[in-house]
This record gives sequence, C-alpha cells and structure tokens, in this order.
Amino acid sequence: MGDESQFGRMGQPQVSAAPLFTPPWDPVRWDLRPRARWYNSLPFHLALLLLTVLTTLIAGTHIAINYTQNLPAFDWDVSLAYFRELWRHPGLLVSGVPFSFTLLGILLAHELGHYFTCRHYGIQATYPYFIPAPTLIGTLGAFIRIKSPIANRRELFDVGISGPLAGFVLAIPALIVAIFLTKGSMPAATADSISMGNPLAVILLTKLFRNGIHPGQIILHPVGCAAWVGLFATALNLLPMGQLDGGHILYAVLGDKCRNISRGFFLVLLPLGAFCWYGWLAWAVILFFLGLRHPKVIEPGEPLGRGRKILALVAALIFILTFLPTPFKL
Repeated sequence: MGDESQFGRMGQPQVSAAPLFTPPWDPVRWDLRPRARWYNSLPFHLALLLLTVLTTLIAGTHIAINYTQNLPAFDWDVSLAYFRELWRHPGLLVSGVPFSFTLLGILLAHELGHYFTCRHYGIQATYPYFIPAPTLIGTLGAFIRIKSPIANRRELFDVGISGPLAGFVLAIPALIVAIFLTKGSMPAATADSISMGNPLAVILLTKLFRNGIHPGQIILHPVGCAAWVGLFATALNLLPMGQLDGGHILYAVLGDKCRNISRGFFLVLLPLGAFCWYGWLAWAVILFFLGLRHPKVIEPGEPLGRGRKILALVAALIFILTFLPTPFKL
C-alpha cells in the first residue's frame, strides 16, 4: 500500500513535466533515507552486553562467596572493601562466572525468542538491549523494541509466548543442575540477608531430585540463584497486563475481552504490594502509566487455532509454576 505506482486509476501512464528548478534537497540527488541511530547499532548492543557481563560477574562473585560461607545468596552487606579486593585481584571474578553466564544465557534466550519470531514474520525489531545496573544481580534485565505493526493475533501470540518459553526451557535444566549441587543445610541469616521465596517449580524439582531436603532449608548454588532469577523474570513477563508478554498472549486469545482480566490483575497487585512485597506496588505504578489496554492488531479477526490455544494453557501453567506473592523477605 505504501508503494506509489507509475500508472493512474485507469491504467494510463502519468506524465509530469520536469521541474524548472531542482532544489538541493531533491531526494533524487540526495539520499534522504533515515540513518540508523547509534543506539540501534550492533556495537552499542554489544557494549551494553559486555558491561552487563561485568556487573553480573561482580554480583555473581559476591553470591559465590556467600555460598562458600553458608550464607544466603543475596544481602545488602557489600562494602567498599569488597570492590577494592576485586580491583586488586580481578581473577576473583572467575567465581562469578556460573551465576553471570547462567543468568545472561536465560535472558538472552528470552529476548532472542522474541527477536527471531519477529524476523520470521518480517516484523522490525532491535537487537536485545541489556541493562547493566548496580543491583543485587548486576542487571535490570533485557528487552527488545518492536518497531513495526503486528499484523494479526497469530503473530502477536507467537511473538509474546516465544520469549517466556525459551527462557523457561533454559532455566529448568539449570535449576535441576543446581539442585544436585545445592547444600542441604539451613543458611545462616544475618541482619542484612535477603531470603528468596520458593516458587512451585523449585518445590517440585527439589522433591523430585533431592527428596528429603526441605526447599526452604537449602543453600542454592549460584547457578540455581541465576535460574531462580530467570524464573522470577518469566513470571513478571507473563503478568497478563498491558504490553507485557502475558498481555500479548491474553489479547491474542481473547481480543478486547481481556480488558477486565488485565484490570483485575492490576487490582490484585495492590494488596500483594501492601502485604507481601512492596515491589508489586512499583510494578502496579509502572504498568498503570504504560497502559493496561493492549493496542489493536491490524487484522484482529484472525483465529488462533487449536495448537496456539493449547500453548496459551502451557503459558498459564508456567506462570503458576514461577509466580510468587512474596519473592523476597528481608
């Protein structure tokens, strides 16, 4: 529709007189196509990835030290002395590799699931943006930007579900390996410790592979900590609201009928934030300003088919296995 034809409505060639004056900005003489922005270039994406490798190595090294000392994986006790020691002995960062590479592998699988699905349908999308940050895990995650409209509900469904499926499929084997490596002893809590909750996936896999060990009394290997973060990120993305992956899936299945469900989940976040984890209040605010309504696709009448409806149930099951009302406790 965007291409201009050289033929008129009746199929006759259109004749136009040559202009008397050719302006210097004539697109025939000057290439006025939009240039690629620096923040969309591959070197910029690679630079963000390398910075995130560094920050997650620093966080992973601290997690590895806690693991060897039978302490909870996450705490606020990160002093300047720790960073001075890393500066003097950068080889210590090797101990952070299991956490860093496992976490980044899960995040990368999630985003590449979206990216390659977009490429399959001819949808313009950026490379993954990784976000290095001085957090307990060394990052704020990753995302891609979709830069062209999505034609129908099938494409929207496939783009939405591909990321969580890819990340979950990678996180589960990592968690199983960590359960075999985990210590079956109660971690020694300190005043700065942050204990992680146990999603249903962790409980079931622990009972399956290490029966007799209580999930709440184990010290997860750094690989398991990364898998835990990957599962938590999957649950966040599968919240059925707005333009999260769960919102894409819900809109693809129900169309405009999903509006009330999204609003209901938004209202549920408020008491969860008040009584379980304050982070849910922050998520509620973010989702409110991003918008709870999902934008329409170009062809909303396109049916999904039975196979995709079954996959939607699989996505709901993954959400149940990974969601935690109280993911962290101080």
